[in-house]
This record gives sequence, C-alpha cells and structure tokens, in this order.
Amino acid sequence: MNECHDQRDSYVHGSKGVAIVSTSGHHPGKCRTFKGQQVRSEAMLWRAPQPEADPYQLEWQDLLEAIREDKPYNEVKRGVEASLTSSMGRMAAHTGQEITFEEMLNCEHEFAPGLDKLSADSPAPVQADEHGKYPVPMPGIKKDREY
Repeated sequence: MNECHDQRDSYVHGSKGVAIVSTSGHHPGKCRTFKGQQVRSEAMLWRAPQPEADPYQLEWQDLLEAIREDKPYNEVKRGVEASLTSSMGRMAAHTGQEITFEEMLNCEHEFAPGLDKLSADSPAPVQADEHGKYPVPMPGIKKDREY
C-alpha cells in the first residue's frame, strides 16, 4: 500500500549491533546477530543452527519439565508482551505506521471503546453509516487510530 511500511520481520537493536529475531513469520526465525546496525552478510556474528527447533515443542518440554521437577513455571510476562506485540501489529497494519513497544504501552487509542459495558443485548460495537458502509482502516491516511 502506498505510504505504508511493509515489513514483517522482528529486529532488536542495541548499542553494538542488531539482531534478527524472526523473518516473515516466526518459525523458522532465521535468527542472526550482526556487528553494527546494518544487516549485511559480512557483518554477521552468529546465526541460529539449522534446522531450528520447533518452538511449540520446546514450550511443551519446558512445561512438562517444570511439572515433573516441581519447578515454578510462569508465562504471564511473556503472554502480556505477546498480547502487546499483537496490538502493535494491529495498530501498524491499520495506520500504516511503525509502532514501537513504548508507543503501544502509551497509546491513547482505544481499540474497543465501551467494551467493559458490552452485553448480549448491546448493539454491535461498530455500526454502519447512513449508507450502510462500515468504517475501515485507512493506512497511511489515518495514522493515529484505526478508523
């Protein structure tokens, strides 16, 4: 789409370099680290061994190990951050803008206004206009909200 950022990779930037966490999805992630801020083959410091382990299988192994060995196992922080990350993706897709973790944490846009009052008898949260048209995101045009 014109005027919209089009990339689905996850990067981590630090003072000494950049890392690719995942590319166009999440498995295989094709994880790599690079010296400096440029992702170039000559600057690559490390790459994940191939083939990469299945993250879903690793999750089960961790849970079962914790149960068998009576160890604490808490995925709350990871779950909250994953949810926040999905909100970042939604906001980025609907606005056409890059959205940072910090920006999403401090975002004043409410995705579902009045949701706390929604009941089985409530009208649908999104209503058609007088022409029967529903609001749609306009990436690159409406850059601070969904509709």
